[in-house]
Formats: sequence, C-alpha cells, structure tokens
Amino acid sequence: MTQPQAFTFDIDADGIGLAIIDMPGRAMNVLNPTLIEPFAGLVQQLETDASLKGLVITSGKPSFIVGADIDQLTQITTPEEAFQLCEDLKGLLRRMEKSGKPVVAALNGTALGGGLELALACHARIAIDDPKAKFGLPEVKLGLLPGGGGTQRVPRLIGIQKAMELITQGKELTAAKAHAMGLVTDLAANRDELLAKAKAWCLANPKPQQPWDTKGFRIPGGDSKSPAVVQVLAISPSIANAKAHGNYPALTHIMSCLFEGCLLDFDAGSQVESRYFAACVVSQVSKNMIGTLWHQLNAIKKGQSRPKGVPEGKVRKVGILGAGMMGAGIAYVSAKAGIDVVLLDTSLENAEKGKAYSQGLLDKAIARGKSTPDKRDALLARIQTTTEYATLEGCDLVIEAVFEDRGIKARCTQQAEAVIAPTAVYASNTSTLPITGLAQASARPAHFIGLHFFSPVDKMPLVEIIVGQDTSDETLARGFDYVLQIGKTPIVVNDKRGFYTSRVFTTYIMEGMAMLGEGIHPRSVEMAGLKAGMPMPPLALQDEVSLSLSLHIAEQTRKDLIDEGAPLPDVHPGFAVVQRIGGTEGRIGKKAAQGFYDYNGKDKSLWPGLLAIYPPVAQQPSQQELVDRLLYAQANEAARCFEEGVVRSVADTNIGSIFGWGFAPHQGGALQFINAVGPRQFVARARELAALYGRRFEPAAIVVKLAAEGGRFEDATAAQGQAA
Repeated sequence: MTQPQAFTFDIDADGIGLAIIDMPGRAMNVLNPTLIEPFAGLVQQLETDASLKGLVITSGKPSFIVGADIDQLTQITTPEEAFQLCEDLKGLLRRMEKSGKPVVAALNGTALGGGLELALACHARIAIDDPKAKFGLPEVKLGLLPGGGGTQRVPRLIGIQKAMELITQGKELTAAKAHAMGLVTDLAANRDELLAKAKAWCLANPKPQQPWDTKGFRIPGGDSKSPAVVQVLAISPSIANAKAHGNYPALTHIMSCLFEGCLLDFDAGSQVESRYFAACVVSQVSKNMIGTLWHQLNAIKKGQSRPKGVPEGKVRKVGILGAGMMGAGIAYVSAKAGIDVVLLDTSLENAEKGKAYSQGLLDKAIARGKSTPDKRDALLARIQTTTEYATLEGCDLVIEAVFEDRGIKARCTQQAEAVIAPTAVYASNTSTLPITGLAQASARPAHFIGLHFFSPVDKMPLVEIIVGQDTSDETLARGFDYVLQIGKTPIVVNDKRGFYTSRVFTTYIMEGMAMLGEGIHPRSVEMAGLKAGMPMPPLALQDEVSLSLSLHIAEQTRKDLIDEGAPLPDVHPGFAVVQRIGGTEGRIGKKAAQGFYDYNGKDKSLWPGLLAIYPPVAQQPSQQELVDRLLYAQANEAARCFEEGVVRSVADTNIGSIFGWGFAPHQGGALQFINAVGPRQFVARARELAALYGRRFEPAAIVVKLAAEGGRFEDATAAQGQAA
C-alpha cells in the first residue's frame, strides 16, 4: 500500500510549479524525514527539469510549517548526529536557492522555526496579512538555536542588531511586522491573491540570486567588524548574562553564530551555525526544556489530566464574586475569550473599579497598536457589574475570589447557590484553604471545585485545579475545559492544605528568609535566587506577596489545624524573619512601600535596617551553597507532593512549578531537576544540607526509592486520589 504524499505538485502552462505541503496524519506541517525526503526529489527536479521555470511552495493546512519535528531532535544522542542533520537540511536549502530558478514561499499562515528558515531560503516570501499568523525563530525557548540557516540569513536580510533581538528573544511577529522588518517580501489579502502574487514574482524574476550570493554584498548596518555593530556585540553578552545569569547556553551560542558567521562568507557561516546547534541539542538544558516545555506541556494541553469519557463543554456565562485584583483579572481573561461575565462585589463602586481594570489593559493594548476601540468596547460590554446575587442566574460557572476567610467564603457559596442552576459549577479561587473544607458550606459539593489563578491573571499562564473529596469527574472536566477556553494551562491536584503550588512556593521564600536570619548578606540571598534561575529573588518576592498576607495565612492555618485536632507542623526557621520584619517592624511589603526593600515609585533598594537586625556573619557561604539550598528545598517538597498524591502526574508537577511560581525553567521543572542531577546524587546532597541546616532537607522517600532502584520520575506513578 502506497504511503500518502507529504505534498502535491503540479506545473502550470507557464512552467511554474506549485508544491502544496499537507503532511498526512498531522494537524500542522513539520520538517522531518516524511517531508524532507520527497522535498529533496523536488529540489532535484528544480535543478534538472528544463520545463520547470520556477516554484511556489505553500501549505494545504491553515499554517505553513511550524518548525522542525521535536520528536526527531530528542532522539539525537551525539553532537556529530546533530551536526549532520543540520548540514543535510542546509545543503538541500542551499541547492534550492542556487538553482538559478525562482522559488517563492507563499505563506498562507504561521511559519516558525525551521518553517521560516525554509521560507528564508526561498528568493521571496509573500504572506497573507492575517494578524493571527506568526513568524519567528522561537528555538531559544527550548534551549536551541535556529539550525537551518536562520542565524545567517536573518542578519543578512535585516542586520545583525535586529537579528540578535529577534533570535535571542524568540520573538514572534505578525505578517505586517515581518514585512516592515524585511523578512517578508510582500503581503496578500487572501489565498487567491497570495498564489497569484507568488506566481507573478516567479515570472518577473526568472534568474534570481539571494542578496548574499551577489558580488559586493554587504550586511545591512555593517558586519561584525563595523564600529556600530562591534559596540552592540561587545555589550550583548553582559546584557544577556544580567538576565539569564549563565543558565541558558543557547543565548551565548546564538550571539557566537551572529558574530563569527557574519565575519565569514555565507557557507562558512552556516557551518559555524551547525556546530553551535549541535552543542545546544545535546546540552542538558535543552533536554530539560524540551522534555517539559514541549512534551509534557503538550500532554497537559491534550487533556492528559482530564477525566476520560466526559463530553467537552464551553462556559457561556461566568459569575465572579469579588472584583479585587484577582476577580478583575479573571473577568478580563474570561471576557477576552468571548464569555459573558457578571462581576459582583459588595458595592457597585468596587465592581466598576474591577471592570476598569479591563479597560486599563485594553487602553494600553490600543496605545501599542495591538487592539482597537471597537474591540475594547465589545469586550467591556461583556462584563456586567452588580451587587445583586440574583444577577448570577444563568451562569454555568461561578468563581469566588474573595478574601481568604472561611466565613466570608461560606456566605458567598450559599448566596450564589440559592440562585444558580443545580448543575452549575461553583469554584473557589483560594490559594491555601482546603477545598473539601470550603465545600462543607455547599449544598452540592459534587459541583464544588478549586480554580487557583495566579497574579496578575492576565499574564500568568497557569491555573491550578483542585479536586475536593466530593468533586465529580464531570465538574473536573468542566473546570479543565474552562481553563483551556480562556487560554490558560491547567494542572490538576488533589486537595491538601496549600495544595501544590502554594505549598512548594513557600519553601523558596522561607529558605531565603532563613538565610537572612542566619546572617547571610541580603544581597547574597537575592543574587542566589537569580543565579538559581528564579524570576525574582526571595526577599523581593516576599515583598510582592506581602508579609501581612503570609502572617494571615500562617495564623489561619494554625487555627484550622487546632480546630481539626491535627498536629502543628514544624515552624520553618525563616518564619521568624517574616514575623520580625512584617510584625515587629511593621514593614509589610511593596504595597506599603516598605518591606525588605524601600520603594520609591519604580525604584527599590534593600532596606539598610536589615543589616542592623541581621548582621552578616564573617564567614559567608559560597554562592553555589545558597543556590543549592533554594533549589533543593523546592524540588524536595515537590517530590513529597508527588509522593503523597497531591499532584497527579510528573507533567503537572513540572509544568506547575515553572508556570506557577517560576521554578528555574532551564531545569525543566522541580522533578526534572532531580532527574537531571540524578536521584542518587540528589539524595546524597540533600542529606548533606539536612545535616547542616535541618531535617526539612531530608530527601523525600520517593527520591530515596528511585535512587536505590536507579529509576527516574518518569518511571514512578503518583498515588492518585490518595491525598486527604
């Protein structure tokens, strides 16, 4: 039986060939052997068939080509293999662009990574002017660099400085911006015009040459030796290191490709790129990021944690109780997804203030050219403000986002349930209070669930879905579908105090507090957080959260445990620092402009008084010691959560750690950090830290077990549904 072809090919009466890529069994086209092998035959025909005067390449799918096949890359084990893969592809693209015949990429949709690199090897690129289509080289987001000539063709088209910004940041451009930048040759309004323009370009340019193949070619803005470019290249590594702290080798490799490659001719520069690409592919950072931010993230988005057999659904109308920062943010992302919103608060003034948050975001988007007044007005029209619970009638989902107080939350539950349909889902946005306990106020606990959003809601990509003791599979599925509907990433966790993200996040902040209390210089504490790869250092992050909130949550937890007759846990040594600074000193954080930092508008500086309260000891530990403490504290607690069945999968644990509180992305998540270190090495180091700093570092039993068996977390199974 013949295999379906990766593309169709026809030659018209003018001798212009049209290749329509439509890879079988895939929603999107990717560069892999299924496409490359027959494509090589097409290039050979272009070189040898005199009747073929030119070639137009387009896609039969909504997008063009979205990049290389990541599955193929993950099977590479040696740099030699990676280098050869690169060279083979580039050799094919080079033959195409030097065939002496015009080749035009007719970009009917998104072209990313290797897809854009193939298009850049064409003599012209014409794109449909669709604002939803994206064009860029985002490989750096997976610890890689463009390996199909991107680091050499892009600077030769738009200049080294613009190329560096585009590639090191992994920016994705609209067709209009790609055209303005010079990556796209022309724009078309629709597919018919796209193909007509592509053919016309071929006929008008029968013997084209790429700019870099013409005599006397100069890189726009200057090559690596020109004074203006030298200035940029001289400071770029330090700028990159200030942000990445040496954790992302792909950044350095990209800059090296641009610097070295642009000192050489195109073919030599391309070979330089292949060498650096090979270094990226076999790096541990790339393996970490691909494993988690590609394979595991895709598994989550495809519904790995969603109950099977429950039909998919969409929320039409959502009620939000509480128009503070969280409620206002949830209202915005819901309305943005086309959902009608009822935003309820104790006063109409508060509710309107919550709605004004959406208007502020939309006005900024208009000012940046990313929205229009019509779109803003349409979104705002979907948000209805009210003080009346009766207005919730017809909502298929209600999300409570009020203060972390059991009594207030219980009253909200009862008033809402008196109005909404028996089948509607009721969710609490609590970050710490157990859902099973909150559901005791509900007359229908099977429809009660936790939806823990992160602040600011419009920017943070994660929602932690918490399943209570009585939460039904149907309710979980409906919550999961809503999170995807609003463009967020869902992880599913079982109900236990602090759930997953809040529980592990706290270990990062508390370890930073403990260091300060031990007499470690506050600047060293903060730098260790950044060197570890965290987006914010621990003292600054505690200020953002607010010390008063941390004190309130601790007191609420203590009361709950006493009421439940449960034993009180060991108090983390870092908590004494929070009590001293937030309580005794009354410095409650950023919102009061006084915390571990002093705040003056956008400027902040460490409070000098810290050195008086916690004088630095003479013998300061190494930075690596501090980095280890911060990372091991988090990873070990995440492993405990997995062991206890709080988190349901390795993917949920890793993605939740990165998207929820910013666990070092280059490590691939909390459990992947343990995998990469190696469970045996992790156990040994954790025991060293426990001997020095306390039993909180004693390795989780599951890690000890994996160490003994020589296993990894992919081999382990979470105790699903076991958490109390």
